[in-house]
Amino acid sequence: MWFRNLLVYRLSESFRLSEEELIKALQSKKAKPCTHQELATIGFVAPFGKGEDAPLVYVSHGFYLIAARKEERLLPTSVIKEALQDKVEEIELRDNRKVYKKEKDQLKDEIIQTLLPRAFSRKRVIYAAIAPKLGLIFVDSTSTHKAEELLSVLREAVGSLPVRPLTVKIAPNATLTNWVKSQQAAQGLHILEDCELRDSHEDGGIIRCKRQDLTSEEIQIHLKSGKLVTQLALAWQDKLTFMLDDKLTIKRLKFEDLLQEEADNEGGDDAASQFDASFTLMMLTLTEFVPSLLTCLGGEETPQGR
Repeated sequence: MWFRNLLVYRLSESFRLSEEELIKALQSKKAKPCTHQELATIGFVAPFGKGEDAPLVYVSHGFYLIAARKEERLLPTSVIKEALQDKVEEIELRDNRKVYKKEKDQLKDEIIQTLLPRAFSRKRVIYAAIAPKLGLIFVDSTSTHKAEELLSVLREAVGSLPVRPLTVKIAPNATLTNWVKSQQAAQGLHILEDCELRDSHEDGGIIRCKRQDLTSEEIQIHLKSGKLVTQLALAWQDKLTFMLDDKLTIKRLKFEDLLQEEADNEGGDDAASQFDASFTLMMLTLTEFVPSLLTCLGGEETPQGR
């Protein structure tokens, strides 16, 4: 139980649901298979354990872990397009008339409904952890679309969930650029060897550096010419490494071996105890790391009136 990526959201209001209330709410949006006429379904599954008795919420030290599973039928666009083209040509030849957009859309819907029962399905699970005391939700993803899907079904289940992505007062690319220019990040952070440089112009070039010395003269020349650092690999307090981008998305999150060994020692050989130790240590680390990172980036931006 170690998240590999991170999108962080701020709860605008206190999260007041108890474990029992949250489990009951998620039951109303439990995952189910796609029917023959459904393109996709999304709902909650147990984040740990299998079977009907496994709870839909895992709780440890005041942190809630949830998991949403999306099942979608795979209908390649090329297959639908080819079938639609064949149908259009058939009608135009048979009736000696042009098929226009409105009718094409109707034909496309009919084709999809015909193909759906024969389509393969794909399942994927996305995890999220809620830290009620900090008012944060951590989603293990780099895709804002997938994260919003989870948050949307969670909102439907609990009735109301006012959240917003974390933002900071200073543009992140300006801060990351200054760190590489000065060859020193904020306290507690250490610059690693990967970054992405973008020209400030809309159609400007992109340079991706991997395992490069970011203190080199070549990198400094790019920065002097106006390029901005839009992604930067960093280490934090010898506890984790990650890639941070200018949207505050955290990618390639890796908890260092010492933390994982600590969880192994605390969890022992029992799978449930091991899971609990890993999840708890991960959350204790993240709830220390994220506020520290926000401070390093100039402080969290709070909407006016809050």
